[in-house]
Amino acid sequence: MKSIVYVVAALAAVGIMVAISATPDQTPETEPTAAAVVATPEVMAEAGTMTLEVPEMHCQFACFPRVQETLEKNEAVSEVALVDQPDPNALTIKKVVVKYDAGFDVSSALAALQKEGFSSAQKVQ
Repeated sequence: MKSIVYVVAALAAVGIMVAISATPDQTPETEPTAAAVVATPEVMAEAGTMTLEVPEMHCQFACFPRVQETLEKNEAVSEVALVDQPDPNALTIKKVVVKYDAGFDVSSALAALQKEGFSSAQKVQ
């Protein structure tokens, strides 16, 4: 009896795999792909600081270091700091302050954050 159940299960699995592989890609043609979206570069002419909001940053122990490392890969970034938090044990203000040199490209920094999974990051000031 077990062998009949195994045969039926194997046939069902093969059928599912065939059905999945035969289904055409259902991505609508009207949706732009990530490669099709081109950001206009926003290059800073002088050194300064700016605040970036990163809503997907959920903790200061894993997310913030990833955001910091991603931004500091840019040669024009001199420092990335987390905005002061009212409660040091909780990340309630999801913003970072970026100190940069002349030539810092904001759009490429935001694109790098998007690539790391922080897709809603945006310049605040």
